[in-house]
Amino acid sequence: MQGIGIGESDFKGLRIRNNYYIDKTMYIKDIIDNESRVILVTRPRRFGKTLNMSMLKYYFDCRQKDNEELFKGLKIMKQDETYTSKLGAYPVIYVTLKDVRGISFENMLLSLKTELVELFIDYADLLNSAKLLDIEKEMFSTVLNLKANEIEIQNALKLLIRLIYKEYQKPVMLLLDEYDVPLQNAYVEGYYDEAVKFFKAFYGTTFKDNPYLEKTVLTGVSRVAKESIFSGANNFDVYTVLDNEFADDFGITEEEMDKVIQDFAIQDEKEEIKKWYDGYTIGDVTGIYNPWSVINYLNKKELMPYWVNTSSNDLIKLILKNSTAVKEKMERLLKDEEIEVPVNLETVIVGIENNEDNIWGLLLGTGYLKVTEVINLAEHIYKVKLPNYEIKLLFQQIIDEWFRNKVIGNDLKSILKDLVTLNLEEFEEKFKILVKEMFSYMDVGENTAENFYHAFVLGMLVGLKDTYYVNSNRESGIGRYDIMLEPKDKNGNCFIMEFKVYKEEKEKTIEDTIESAKKQIEEKEYESNLKMRGFTNITKIVYAFKGKEVKMEIY
Repeated sequence: MQGIGIGESDFKGLRIRNNYYIDKTMYIKDIIDNESRVILVTRPRRFGKTLNMSMLKYYFDCRQKDNEELFKGLKIMKQDETYTSKLGAYPVIYVTLKDVRGISFENMLLSLKTELVELFIDYADLLNSAKLLDIEKEMFSTVLNLKANEIEIQNALKLLIRLIYKEYQKPVMLLLDEYDVPLQNAYVEGYYDEAVKFFKAFYGTTFKDNPYLEKTVLTGVSRVAKESIFSGANNFDVYTVLDNEFADDFGITEEEMDKVIQDFAIQDEKEEIKKWYDGYTIGDVTGIYNPWSVINYLNKKELMPYWVNTSSNDLIKLILKNSTAVKEKMERLLKDEEIEVPVNLETVIVGIENNEDNIWGLLLGTGYLKVTEVINLAEHIYKVKLPNYEIKLLFQQIIDEWFRNKVIGNDLKSILKDLVTLNLEEFEEKFKILVKEMFSYMDVGENTAENFYHAFVLGMLVGLKDTYYVNSNRESGIGRYDIMLEPKDKNGNCFIMEFKVYKEEKEKTIEDTIESAKKQIEEKEYESNLKMRGFTNITKIVYAFKGKEVKMEIY
């Protein structure tokens, strides 16, 4: 059996060591067939983007004459001359921005300079070229010797492309991997505006009307809005997880997974592997497996959340913790429901936590959701759900972190235990401390308080998922309750929860709001559904808000 190349993203290294390889060389054909001069393909992290970019480099690069051996027996070599003639046809620039980050704009710029030095070293033989002018060699040396200023850094790739063309008399293939890492990092660290201004010039000078480029391929996780950094690029096309182009070139398809299962003789584990790592949809191709998780499983033979532990998930946590609307829907997703949402895959990162379209677009594009149905293509409305058990675990962990970080001197499990065992005085005391901390942290306004509180409590109650059915906004009696906790054990304690915001035009005091909530529970007969099914231990809890003041009554 061939070995598993865990973390191997260099195509040549993988092939030389004869590691197990799922043949994705038809991606080369798809790139050649595509008529765009600038192609951006967005896929979730660890979905094979870097390995595919490395594959393109070794296929097209005219400087490495022995690369035909790397592709021996693979699908691309069985194609006609239109494609095989492109083997070793162009000089190639391959650069990754995965490490171009920093806590400040200056740090980020320095890391980019360092990356460019590595790239220029690869082409250091240009300094000996008789075809280049002395001034061109001086400009090259400025970047090579870490002396380039900001403007020279912006123009570095354009300079290198031109000099390579001049030397080889062939157009250049530019492969730019993880293009969006610097921008996402800049947003998290707080210097996004500076980064956008810089990269708009960096990409604009590189791509726009560049006669020395054959084709440019970019990859990344998210589709950053074109007007933010790509406004200067023409003949530019983007292919996201919603597009059919390149749909089966990343991830592991159902057919490919069947072969993996056969090759590794793991037929008995097929259904569990599917539950954990399957579930992605790209374009019209369904049943795509997460390749990082699969290869790690093949190596360790343990069902674990491999993919979700490869990143800090900082941006995901940032947008989720500040979005009340998303938290409400997250509770439904965690119960394996589909939700109908607006999706904008052209992500505008600034203020993303306040724009639900962008939030769902980012979560979908980065692999945390999958599309199950197109509702309205013109208005970008889709049904989505969590793709698999691995992602479900991640969101449960994020919710747990919110509460662990905000409960001071109180353990969330102990609060929930106080609730379900009817130790209600302790529950109320600890809960009010928790609420005070969360309201202070989230800066909740009057107009969003009720929705926030509802979502906040739902998130907390996820900790009871093993022993309770946590239902929200369901019909019972002649109305819709806010939250109902139904025990899986028929002898357990049931709970009905109602949320009300104090309204000056209706009530004199917040106590009146409490009474209004209690009246609604009784008049709408919320407990009738539980009683019909034989439940007798029913506790009712009402919550009332006045600004950031919170009162509750348990009866």
